[in-house]
Amino acid sequence: MSDEQAVPFTLDDIKSAIGTQFKEEMEPVTKRLEALEKAQPVDIGGVKVDVVADEADKALKGNPFKSFGEFLQILARDGRDMRLKPLKSNMDGLSGYFDVVKAMGPEFVGSLSAMKGIKAPLGLQEGIPSAGGFLVGTDRSSSLMARVYEVGNILNRVDMIGIGANSNGMTFYAEDEISRVAGSRRGGIRAYWAAEAEEKTKSKPKFREMELKLRKLVALCYATDELLADATALESWIMSAYPEEVNFVAEDSIFRGTGVGMPLGILNSAATVSVAKEVGQAAATIVSANIDKMWARRYIRGRNYAWFVNQDTSPALSALNRASGGAGDLVYSPPGGISALPYATLKGAPVIETEYNSTLGTVGDIILADFGEYQMIDKGGIQSASSIHVQFVTDETVFRFVYRVDGQPKWDLPLTPFQGNKTVSPFITLATRA
Repeated sequence: MSDEQAVPFTLDDIKSAIGTQFKEEMEPVTKRLEALEKAQPVDIGGVKVDVVADEADKALKGNPFKSFGEFLQILARDGRDMRLKPLKSNMDGLSGYFDVVKAMGPEFVGSLSAMKGIKAPLGLQEGIPSAGGFLVGTDRSSSLMARVYEVGNILNRVDMIGIGANSNGMTFYAEDEISRVAGSRRGGIRAYWAAEAEEKTKSKPKFREMELKLRKLVALCYATDELLADATALESWIMSAYPEEVNFVAEDSIFRGTGVGMPLGILNSAATVSVAKEVGQAAATIVSANIDKMWARRYIRGRNYAWFVNQDTSPALSALNRASGGAGDLVYSPPGGISALPYATLKGAPVIETEYNSTLGTVGDIILADFGEYQMIDKGGIQSASSIHVQFVTDETVFRFVYRVDGQPKWDLPLTPFQGNKTVSPFITLATRA
């Protein structure tokens, strides 16, 4: 909260609000507040506490709380503030007081804020604990706990090319090959057997263009200067969590991007092959025949195939040991022990769980893919910047994150094999089982 918005918040204000809403529960609090003003013994929980006036009393008398937000911060520190230290006793005896204060909830906070006419900042602030205020406190850990999310597991698999300073896109030239039958391979080149002195027949390849243009992925965050100064871990957390979110959205676009203002994902690409469900197959299931047929539709020259699955497919995959129960029929192998692979395998290829796959039974719940056949461009990775000027009058700093990136499959259509009538692709999905 900025100095312009700060409203003096005195002990009388606190006692008045407490007396109208939490009179019985907060009796120890009111006694303590009276002791702070009168410097006389007070009975708290049957314990006599001697109060002696000292420099802290003088500080309290001449320096009321600047705002309700500041008062909350002092409570969060369990009273370790000079204005609340005239009590010459062990603070452990007052632990119940702080428990009650923390349990009062947003209604109490809202009533006091309304009473003093406090205006809320636009973004993160000290005055509201859930907006960042509870991060401030000298008696708490200076680090922030964050869940460890699996990010970067897809971007490091695609074919990524960095764009130079004077460009905003890149044009790729690819062979226009949609069939491996004679006369169509590599876009039309052909080799053939010939007799001695026989006139030769020419052939020529055919090419196509694939253009990628940088798209902009952004994230923005506001935080008050007070919160950044007092919560020492917050800025480093912002600089970690927001780029992680940008990374997450970029990876999700590789799966389901529309191609409009963002990369084209494999689930929306015409190059992706979809394998039909089995006749009579139950809803939300995966059976061995699905896996066999998906594997049979892969482009056999692909080098880095892996199965990408939603974690709720795990029970169905674990049940893939065929009815005969023979070891030779086992198509799914769970992760091994300490010395074995850290991931499961299916047909010998790794099984990687992601948050980007669809739920069990819908298209995208299990995908067989070689992401080396997915082309991406970016420009310098995720760029971050901060400014104190955008919200200068409210003492807020803005953090901005920008990632310029684009991508799409290298293939525009599935490929008809040399022998056989079922198309193949480096991207294979399983149709909905409903």
